[in-house]
Amino acid sequence: MIIRALGLVSYDTTYQAMQAFTAERTNDTPDELWICEHPPVFTQGLAGREDHLLAPGDIPVVQTNRGGQVTFHGPGQVVAYPLVNLQRAGYYVKEFVHRVEEAVIRTLATFQVTGHRVAGAPGIYVRLNDPFSHAALPQRPQKRSPGEPAPIPDFTGLGKIAALGIKVSRHCTYHGVALNVAMDLQPFQRINPCGYTGLQTVDLSTIGVTVSRDGAAQVLSQKLGATLSP
Repeated sequence: MIIRALGLVSYDTTYQAMQAFTAERTNDTPDELWICEHPPVFTQGLAGREDHLLAPGDIPVVQTNRGGQVTFHGPGQVVAYPLVNLQRAGYYVKEFVHRVEEAVIRTLATFQVTGHRVAGAPGIYVRLNDPFSHAALPQRPQKRSPGEPAPIPDFTGLGKIAALGIKVSRHCTYHGVALNVAMDLQPFQRINPCGYTGLQTVDLSTIGVTVSRDGAAQVLSQKLGATLSP
């Protein structure tokens, strides 16, 4: 996998570049991982509802073709776009999502933070009262009986630290995951993050971890490269 550190780049430009890369790649094109950050922007997924945009104000809103609802990108956040040929890698979309989330969990573990999955809600979450606790969440995904409906996500006591949204075209992925490191979190209060009313968003800084955005980006790059390997 080729890793490209793009720095601070326009969301629109990067979105168009991902689409072009995916449309033009062949079976021989190496997978790439783009690591960047964006100026302040709200992005809406395909299922995005206008009523989840509470007060965007002067921050632009971009409609996208990824899954999910609305989220915010801004400086101090590590945005990772894995451009992976799933057919060649030998795993399906569900496992791809699991591997990306696992990379975030391993990144957080590097800083002694325990990341958690929540049943029915993609992304990674931390305990607000003790982000370093290793105890399993009662809200964690668990095996369901055939035909049993997915649980309603329960965010009690949790803050979201990483959001995930992807698109798959011709068996190839784009869009990706955003890890909050040390950023202005106020814009998250202008939306229902990922479509959930009242969901609190946190970053590493607010839970007591001091690390540079570039330092976190380097760790996340390494973990994604390892977990996404065939």
